[in-house]
Amino acid sequence: MSRWLLAAGILSLATTGTHLFAGGPEVHVPLLASSPSPLLQIYVSLLWHATSAVLLINSLALLFAAVDRRYRVPLAGAVILQYLAYAALFFGYGLAYLGSLWSTPQWVAFILMAGFAAIGARAGAKPLSNVSA
Repeated sequence: MSRWLLAAGILSLATTGTHLFAGGPEVHVPLLASSPSPLLQIYVSLLWHATSAVLLINSLALLFAAVDRRYRVPLAGAVILQYLAYAALFFGYGLAYLGSLWSTPQWVAFILMAGFAAIGARAGAKPLSNVSA
């Protein structure tokens, strides 16, 4: 078992819970209340719940990668790329539009999860000399 990937998976689950239970009332509900049309309200909800689904699926992928060495590198790699993209978006938008990295601090969690996953994936990677063609 990879403790680094397990830590990344647990942190990802915690992030999913935070998104659902703290972010819902703080972000999702006010967005719905401010949307001028039912169509925009639907899109806000679809994007919110799609993000919830991606976070949960990524959490499960990291936990699976922690215990199953066969798929460790590709699963962790896919999640790492997504989480680095999320980190860049929160970092960039916070800095560019709000003038602060701390208005959108979610980038910190995504960097940590990607970092933990990268350490765990690297530890589980097979050397190139052992990989069959």
